[in-house]
Amino acid sequence: MATVRKAVQLRVVGLASLRAVSTSTVGTLPERVKIVEVGPRDGLQNEKNFVPTPVKIKLIDMLSEAGLPVIEATSFVSPKWVPQMADHAEVLKGIQRFPGISYPVLIPNLKGFQTAVSAGAKEVSVFGAASELFTQKNINCSIDESLQRFDEVLKAAQALSIPVRGYVSCVLGCPYEGKISPAKVAEVAKRMYSMGCYEISLGDTIGVGTPGVMKDMLSAVMHEVPVAALAVHCHDTYGQALANILMALQMGVSVVDSSVAGLGGCPYAKGASGNLATEDLVYMLTGLGIHTGVNLQKLLEAGTFICQALNRKTSSKVAQATCKL
Repeated sequence: MATVRKAVQLRVVGLASLRAVSTSTVGTLPERVKIVEVGPRDGLQNEKNFVPTPVKIKLIDMLSEAGLPVIEATSFVSPKWVPQMADHAEVLKGIQRFPGISYPVLIPNLKGFQTAVSAGAKEVSVFGAASELFTQKNINCSIDESLQRFDEVLKAAQALSIPVRGYVSCVLGCPYEGKISPAKVAEVAKRMYSMGCYEISLGDTIGVGTPGVMKDMLSAVMHEVPVAALAVHCHDTYGQALANILMALQMGVSVVDSSVAGLGGCPYAKGASGNLATEDLVYMLTGLGIHTGVNLQKLLEAGTFICQALNRKTSSKVAQATCKL
């Protein structure tokens, strides 16, 4: 019994120990990291059964209570393509908007932008890819054509002073093309940044990347886009997400996307895990002495809520471990 009690005590005080070690043994890391919570959109969009609108609204409100500075609320893609997001206007109008928190929405084109603005969107995101084949299969056009669409959106957004974030998918690998050249990622990121995207989120869409590949890709992109304008979006399909994020942090990146409870599967690797759990990210960053402004306990409660609503187990290792304590 004494041994069990000692083990529990060690786990409970683990964060303090990690913090003490990290500051003296790790190289330059950012003092603060902005977490972009993508669970309500990227996490829920692949759910087969429609998630009731009040559940989506409550999840976003709980994430706001937890102190996440950016919460991607929904998507204004056609319900024909993403039925789960058909209630986008109701969700956006139903959430509590906390001071200092952004609630961006994903949009595919100018029509989606106009619909989102009519519903009250104050910030939007556009999504492209560094893979020609992925772009064709995902949004039915070439990379060049997708960038032309974004240019229309950027001009309309600038006229209304609405910030636009840009996503680049498949930066560390593609389900159709395999390896992706860092130079190609840098080219697409540069064009999106030049158009006016204030931030470029670099996504390892199928989670195949490793820290060495992440380093090579970021080195190429940082020659074209300021590191302060970069974010990383790592899927955990092969268990590499935290390692890849740590590499990005060491290279100066200070914005990271993640999803509460690890919501969001990988459609190209059946049975594989998808997004990195926000709980696990916050735990690591806290252990490194990096400020996030996120209340981990409230975040865990939000994860528990949505997992119960979806009748599924959390993918967060931290949540699983906390339940066992």
